[in-house]
Amino acid sequence: MNKITLACLVCLSTFTLESFAQQISPTPDQIKALTVEWEGERFPDGRPKVSDEYLERLKAISMEEAWGILRNKGYNNQFENDWIILDDNEVMTGRAVTAQYMPFREDVNNMVKKVGKEEGRAQSGGTNSWPIDGLVEGDIYVADSYGKIADGTLIGDNLGIAIYTNSKRGVIFNGAVRDMAGLDKIEGFNLWIKGHDPSYIQEMMLTTINYPIRMGRATVLPGDAVLANKWGVIFIPAHLVADLVINAEFTALRDQFGHLRLQEKKYTAGEIDSRWSEKIKSDFMNWLNSKNDLPMSKAELDAYLKDRNW
Repeated sequence: MNKITLACLVCLSTFTLESFAQQISPTPDQIKALTVEWEGERFPDGRPKVSDEYLERLKAISMEEAWGILRNKGYNNQFENDWIILDDNEVMTGRAVTAQYMPFREDVNNMVKKVGKEEGRAQSGGTNSWPIDGLVEGDIYVADSYGKIADGTLIGDNLGIAIYTNSKRGVIFNGAVRDMAGLDKIEGFNLWIKGHDPSYIQEMMLTTINYPIRMGRATVLPGDAVLANKWGVIFIPAHLVADLVINAEFTALRDQFGHLRLQEKKYTAGEIDSRWSEKIKSDFMNWLNSKNDLPMSKAELDAYLKDRNW
């Protein structure tokens, strides 16, 4: 076992007991240990800072492309679907800020409030405002509230406004919200939730912020890149984003070329849907070189093709 792996295991073991009694969120060093494969810029809280450029390019990538690439890399538990969406014509990408909620237990809730006070967190209002206070532009508030709908509404329109003001994004909840009509009036705000209800939050409590959480079928880490659209939500480990984006963009170009040539009846379906001949590869490269609207730079494409195994 190498030193990095050992450090991660030690870090994770402290998450469950000792550190939880001392902090609501992991320290920056703990988040770095948890996301050790990320080598780029980080936020002050330790979360990986996936670039705005990649987040923008991620919007054009299909769920199937992203899912297939992650599966090929052994990441089999990053997708969740069956959402209620405020505006399913919009695509939302961003960096995950995670929060965990549990059924209310007074002794634990008292400890959370005590630790939160020591950390300087807001004492007015409920603890469900704490994850919102730390959001910055580009963040997506991702919360596991164990699918609770009635009396499980994490936000209404007031907190929705605060979320969008801080992050210019929306939320993804394994749970519920209230005041959908009010949330719908917040221009630019969007949400992926499991339900909505007019009730207020009751008999549940915040336990952690920016620890690993479960979202249905998916495991989510702080700083994961999020791609959410009408077809579902996928959570992409930060260190895989750049490779995923270029691979998916290239696959989309191959598909575009293949569809065009099939419509032109230049090649048969069997020729396009199997390993390409040298003739088709050459035709594709000429088509690529003539395009002025590539999703990636020419330098990125050249570097990718250098290592590409057709």
